[in-house]
Amino acid sequence: MNESSDFRSKTLVLNHGGGRIPVLGFGTLIPDAATAVSATRAALEAGYRLIDCAERYRNEREVGEALRTGLAAEGLTREDIFVTTKIWNNNHRPERVEPALEASIGRLGLDYLDLYLVHTPFAFQPGDEQDPRDANGDVIYDKSVNLSDTWRAMEDLVGHGRCRAIGLSDILLSELRTLCESARIKPAVVQVEVHPYLPETELLEFCKENGIVMQAFAPLGHGIRPGPLEDPVVVEIAGRTGRTPAQVLLAWAAQRGGSVLTTPKTTARARENFDIVALPPDAFDEINGIQTRQRFNEVVKTGSGGFLPQRQ
Repeated sequence: MNESSDFRSKTLVLNHGGGRIPVLGFGTLIPDAATAVSATRAALEAGYRLIDCAERYRNEREVGEALRTGLAAEGLTREDIFVTTKIWNNNHRPERVEPALEASIGRLGLDYLDLYLVHTPFAFQPGDEQDPRDANGDVIYDKSVNLSDTWRAMEDLVGHGRCRAIGLSDILLSELRTLCESARIKPAVVQVEVHPYLPETELLEFCKENGIVMQAFAPLGHGIRPGPLEDPVVVEIAGRTGRTPAQVLLAWAAQRGGSVLTTPKTTARARENFDIVALPPDAFDEINGIQTRQRFNEVVKTGSGGFLPQRQ
């Protein structure tokens, strides 16, 4: 388990780029523009210093606006925060990678990114349309490019001053193994859906062995019910430790040795989700013993998010 019992200031060293990534991060997948601004400001006020963005979320400008005003209000500088964004599937061709990076940096109003991720390992038809579809409504994939092609272009970004580290999101262990075998620069971070119903233990061990930070998104099961927030084990631990079920789940994710993202939309929720300390060893072990298995997002199969509210 993690040596620190208080995760609010805990950071992890990245395997390249010279940076350290906070354990607790704020994710900006918030469709409403005004809420994206207010939630980002609330996250900074609560203490979050890792802000996770994406081209796909279509709100980089709003998040950038919130960062500029929020940093000033909190007396912070750009160097005090860690900013991630992600390249979307329609920009996977090597010649589109650097322009996509520059476009995201421009929308965010920043000089550089701490981390740039391949959002999913799927390439869509290149162009301005994020969801290219054929006459039948099916996604149009780009079979002329593979993940290795895109990754080589990502590697070329490192060390040029605009992108300090690179990584991957929504990738399966088999794909990550293959990429690492040929990569000149191994991913610094791998961001995947992780919670007690989808612990990704084998992937976590691979990441630790290779100096990669595994970052959990959807640690609360996307809030889908029934889900981890209502699991009897989690609820019982919350009651006896004086924490909320969300705090229990976030502590479990952080205690495993990686980073974790959550998307609180209010000031109260941001404070709750940032106030994370280690669970007692017995509680940590009890959550590890949960046997329910469920993935809530099919993005690893298609490259486009699809939620599964029913237990499989």
